[in-house]
Amino acid sequence: MALKAFVEVKTDSHFSIHNLPYGIFKHRGGAITTPRPGVAIGDFVLDLSAIHFAGLFDGPLLSNSDCFHQSNLNKFLELGRPAWKEARATVQKLLSSAEPALQNNASLRQRALLPMDEVEMLLPIAIGDYTDFFSSMHHAKNCGTIFRGPENPINPNWFHLPIAYHGRASSIVISGTDIIRPRGQGHPSGNSPPYFGPSRKLDFELEMAAVVGPGNDLGKPIDVNEAADHIFGVVLMNDWSARDIQAWEYVPLGPFLGKSFGTTISPWIVTLDALEPFACDAPNQIPQPLPYLAEKVSKNYYISLEVRIKPAGQEESFIVTRSNFNHLYWTLTQQLAHHTVNGCNLRPGDLLGTGTISGPESESHGCLLELTWNGTKELSLVVAAKVTVTMLDLVHAQGRSYHLCHNCPVISHGASASEVYCKGQNGFTLAR
Repeated sequence: MALKAFVEVKTDSHFSIHNLPYGIFKHRGGAITTPRPGVAIGDFVLDLSAIHFAGLFDGPLLSNSDCFHQSNLNKFLELGRPAWKEARATVQKLLSSAEPALQNNASLRQRALLPMDEVEMLLPIAIGDYTDFFSSMHHAKNCGTIFRGPENPINPNWFHLPIAYHGRASSIVISGTDIIRPRGQGHPSGNSPPYFGPSRKLDFELEMAAVVGPGNDLGKPIDVNEAADHIFGVVLMNDWSARDIQAWEYVPLGPFLGKSFGTTISPWIVTLDALEPFACDAPNQIPQPLPYLAEKVSKNYYISLEVRIKPAGQEESFIVTRSNFNHLYWTLTQQLAHHTVNGCNLRPGDLLGTGTISGPESESHGCLLELTWNGTKELSLVVAAKVTVTMLDLVHAQGRSYHLCHNCPVISHGASASEVYCKGQNGFTLAR
């Protein structure tokens, strides 16, 4: 018998009983207004603190834990995969139409099942450290071609290790937070001093990010074949980029002010267990990775991604790119294993961005840098009148969702001359 929730889940809802993403919320106007963990189901948020207080988390790993009475998910993440599986099994059972414990308890239902329009979503984790990788071969090739030419667009080291840089955790914000156009220096023109002022090339980057669960001790690397046990799940991410500031500053130490002003993530974390039905083979890697990166089973996930642009003053948003998570060359587990191979210690709640996820076709490019070929091409939208968007047009980001259905993994990540939307059929939400 197919698993079915007793809670009404509309046919077009992204939050089915097969998804159950985790987040942190506040109940606006409720008796309890402190931030606490919840799970999305249909148009409701299941308050995990209320479920635990009622004694319904009765398994050996969670019954005596206070992880669902915290203002972030870090303590839950630290418990590891056995506890995550116990929690998922318990929540699925409680929400099942065949289980009376919550379904037939009207008082508990009222306390524990809160309408989504009554809650405010917050950052789901306390992010101690943030690393951004560069794991899409198509993105690497396009960027190399733009800046160095087509003869040798990808540096040789790229095919031997997952390239990354250490980002700024303090400016990671939840979907719905305004992003202010950053100020900084740009390339000088002729003999003039460097330009200083608001960025003229503010860009979005279509990414996802892994949320680290249990960490590792300093000096003790994580084996690539055990790395999945250290990844709780994934969020949709927009790593905002000021391309002109970045281009002037990045030699010799890499990105700084061009990246550190803001990174947006979705409020819901979709677990790897929920994504397992969408697992697929990772691309063939040539040359063979070194032994510490060689996986017994190398897999990606089939998650369709979209970027939408909503021009200022327009009611509609328009798809400007379609990509897929499975375009990543380096897997999440390889990224994590490489991060720790030098003995670096990860901690629960650390965030590992994938880097921009671009596909092989021009319509699958994951940022304006590629879509406009560094501002040399117009990005035209067909509306009542022609609207062109170049890299000068993005001011702030806005969005709606990164959602997971049982059988339809699609994520949409939107951008605009005034709004950037990230939504989809796979369980994540990204807004401004």
